[in-house]
Amino acid sequence: MNDTLRESYDVVVIGAGLAGMTAANTIARAGHSVLLVEQHYKLGGLATWFHRKGGHIFDISLHGFPVGMIKSCRRYWTAEIADSIVQLKHIRFDNPMFSLETTFTREDFSKLLFERFRIPAENVTGFFDAARAMSHLDDQAYTTRRLFEKFFPGRQDVVRLLMEPITYANGSTLEDPALTYGIVFSNFMSKGVYTFQGGSDRLIRLMRDDMRKNGVDIRFACEVQKVHVERRKVAGVTLDGRRIGCRAVVSNANLLGTIFQLVGEEQFDKDFLEEARAVRLNNSSTQVYMALKPGETLDENVCGDLLFSSTAPEFRTDMLLSRAITSRTYSFYYPRTRPGHDRCYAVASTNANYADWADLPPDEYEAGKRNLIETTLEGISKYVPDFREKLAYSEAATPKTFERYTKHWGGASFGTKFEGLAVSRSLPERIAGLYHAGSVGIIMSGWLGAMNYGVIVANDVDAFLMKI
Repeated sequence: MNDTLRESYDVVVIGAGLAGMTAANTIARAGHSVLLVEQHYKLGGLATWFHRKGGHIFDISLHGFPVGMIKSCRRYWTAEIADSIVQLKHIRFDNPMFSLETTFTREDFSKLLFERFRIPAENVTGFFDAARAMSHLDDQAYTTRRLFEKFFPGRQDVVRLLMEPITYANGSTLEDPALTYGIVFSNFMSKGVYTFQGGSDRLIRLMRDDMRKNGVDIRFACEVQKVHVERRKVAGVTLDGRRIGCRAVVSNANLLGTIFQLVGEEQFDKDFLEEARAVRLNNSSTQVYMALKPGETLDENVCGDLLFSSTAPEFRTDMLLSRAITSRTYSFYYPRTRPGHDRCYAVASTNANYADWADLPPDEYEAGKRNLIETTLEGISKYVPDFREKLAYSEAATPKTFERYTKHWGGASFGTKFEGLAVSRSLPERIAGLYHAGSVGIIMSGWLGAMNYGVIVANDVDAFLMKI
């Protein structure tokens, strides 16, 4: 297939996650020639899926994003994609502090805080308004912990209600800058949580078709080994041993991998390298995929769409990362989620530390995966007592799994912490024509953040190409 590659393109996009695909599509629409290269045999990055024998199909990751996804998809993709985005109306919490259901809107959360948690109205309004007003220019020393202490002093139950979903959504902790929490929380809290009806396979197929219509040259299962720089300008890439010329590169790879592997530290000055080395990777995750037998169902009134379940007596972000799992988030998939498909599925997800899995001997690693499945089945049986009898297939993924398929350093599910944003954005100032788009900093909040960052970078690339 690579025999049909051109000698050069205006832009090479490395990595076909949502940021990479959106950047490629937007740049191609602007009239530039674009080569999109994906090392995996599927597009989508973590927004993807896999099949197993028996007719099972599983979506990777938790599929929940803000209402803003509809507008972005309509503007930068197609009406068909935008019209397939539907609200998840049954979000459940079950832990030793409380058990409740919510539509995850500001109106519903405000009502819960007023009536159930007995929080004064001025505190609730003040909190929501403060979160809505946050921007990336805010004081980074002001932490999420201080934000909660200001409006909900001593109320660990409220912290758990408001913090736990966002920790799952982007890896936020109480010690991170409050702005990294507030902006993401406000986006979700606008009008609730949404998902793509029809599954990731349909979404990515529609995106692939739109990219091809706009002239993007898409290549699967091939890997960029090197980004070539000449006189502080991007000159091309090496793709599976062959050099391809280009005027700009958009890397949708891991930020640190882009700098230290694809480009090489010899191309950057000392101060920038020190700044890059200080960027912290975000956490990874584990997931257990569970398929029910044909004809077996789940009670939507019991399971809901998303279930934040925990046996931990209090909310602690370090406990969310522990291999001694006390908290899981379950995504439930019904036939309505995949029209025409008669199966019910459940995906259990936990945040995780890469180091807890990376160096295990093979036998311990496999035993760890078996234990992960077994304890997950125990956990879900609390809500569906006969779940084991309904089960047809189960499989586990660990941080090593995500590292293998995405090549993200540390199997990072959410890119880097907030400081990664400045490093990512400053790349074209260091090397003309070099850009990065993906899950970094405040834009790391899942699907919508990745897509919008792809648009931002695409516009930067278009402006750059128009000048040279």
